[in-house]
Amino acid sequence: MAPQMKLIAGCYEQIVFGYRVQTGEEKWTSEADFTHHAHTASLSAVAVNDRYIATGSKDETIQLYDIKKRVEHGSLLHHDGTISCLEFYGRTHLLSGGEDGLICVWNTKKWECLKSIRAHKGHVTSLSVHPSGKIALSVGTDKTLRTWNLIDGRSAFIKNIKQNAHIVMWSPAGERYVVVVNEKMDIYNLETATVTGTISNKKRISSIRFITNTIVVVAGDEETVRLYDTDSLKCLCEFKAHENRVKAIYSITVGETLVLVTASSDGYIKMWKLDLEKIQDTPALLGEVNTSARLTCLGVWQASPVESSQQVEAEAACSQAQPSREETQQERKDHTTEEDSIKLVRTKKVEFAEGKFATKKRKAEETKKKKKLKSE
Repeated sequence: MAPQMKLIAGCYEQIVFGYRVQTGEEKWTSEADFTHHAHTASLSAVAVNDRYIATGSKDETIQLYDIKKRVEHGSLLHHDGTISCLEFYGRTHLLSGGEDGLICVWNTKKWECLKSIRAHKGHVTSLSVHPSGKIALSVGTDKTLRTWNLIDGRSAFIKNIKQNAHIVMWSPAGERYVVVVNEKMDIYNLETATVTGTISNKKRISSIRFITNTIVVVAGDEETVRLYDTDSLKCLCEFKAHENRVKAIYSITVGETLVLVTASSDGYIKMWKLDLEKIQDTPALLGEVNTSARLTCLGVWQASPVESSQQVEAEAACSQAQPSREETQQERKDHTTEEDSIKLVRTKKVEFAEGKFATKKRKAEETKKKKKLKSE
């Protein structure tokens, strides 16, 4: 049985799209799984783990969706400004960065804000969590690169890079990281914290993705996607992916196939098959879907592999320990029919404010206070 896979994309039109992917030997097809009017302003970020989808927007909120139960899970209200970046660390934590200069660390079990870090004097433009989960990097409009100790939520190192970087990302092994400023990408070594090389793209870089520990895929304000070797600093391959600029890229392994997903301002999401043994060859197009929207951000949801017997037993024990009539009724609702699958099921909306449940009335009062403070 082929693994379940969904393409998740946000757009200027305030909508989040979900497309179910049917894999084949040569061609893959995508069909609409859900569309949801997620926000009151354009979407700026999306993050996905095997359970939840998190979307950030210029409306200053983070919306959560339970992809397995197909329900809207609630909202996170802590930032006072556009949500600029979101990143899950496994199943346990979500990190968010915003134009208010804050980085928030959320627990995904109770959705409490464990830490609220005053990260930058300006906007937080990008963040990246080390594979160990112990440290994170962030860049902002105060022209600094900062290293954070996530154990105690304190700054471990500050580097003045003298320019406003807009992307930072760790390699899969965590031995190096890259910092992007406009069309230039600096490669840093973790042990020395120094730049080992610089790659210059032809246009301003909009999105990057490591596909190996040394090869990074780069998309910019153009229709071309390039693959670079961070050791030799050479371009290994370039190909025309879209008719308009590429806004976001994502990579995922499906079985033994390495897949690159690209999203563009032309409204198309495309899936490409990468062959690492023939990396100089143009990737084969597996499939595409036209959203007819101006896309801004991209994520790919993939069903988790078969869980261990210990995990299954532990979850079963938890569910038996606190049986409730409401949970039983909800379980029945989880089994949606094919006719219902086009729309995301909407439950009673629950708001989260600084880790506490809040009603819509409370949210309205907080919004009113914010407007009053700004006017003063």
